Amino acid sequence: MHTGAWFVAAAVLLGAGPAAAQSALNWQRYNVGANSAAADVPRAVFSEDAGPAQDGTGRRFASADGRADLTVQSIDNTRGLSPAAFLAERNPPPGIIYRRVTPRFFAVSSIRDGRVWYNRCNRVPGAMNCVLINYPAAEKRKWDAIVTRISRSLR
Repeated sequence: MHTGAWFVAAAVLLGAGPAAAQSALNWQRYNVGANSAAADVPRAVFSEDAGPAQDGTGRRFASADGRADLTVQSIDNTRGLSPAAFLAERNPPPGIIYRRVTPRFFAVSSIRDGRVWYNRCNRVPGAMNCVLINYPAAEKRKWDAIVTRISRSLR
């Protein structure tokens, strides 16, 4: 489905109720592996397999038009770093607009080259389970509900 078309469908159906929105965006659970990262993925949006995660184990997904992508991955954390220490070691780019760090997870977001990037990692024994999402900054409001659901579904 063309990106603009699914935004219209999602907006209409989100007003119709959660069951209709679930069906329209074709939410499916993606599991990296047993006892590993998992998150809900709207397959109507991220319809393309973009290959393995670049870091850790997991998968990358892309929109059909290539303007948005999602990675679900599990990254080794056998040293047991806290989310704050793990984030610091990742050397995030300067200018982070949104940052939330707790003992259980971190979430950071900013804008780079006209695209919003959002990363959330949950601390689990021996790993950090993460989602990374990139999408056009001009469409931020349209993406808010999708990013929120993906982020909250991360296990």
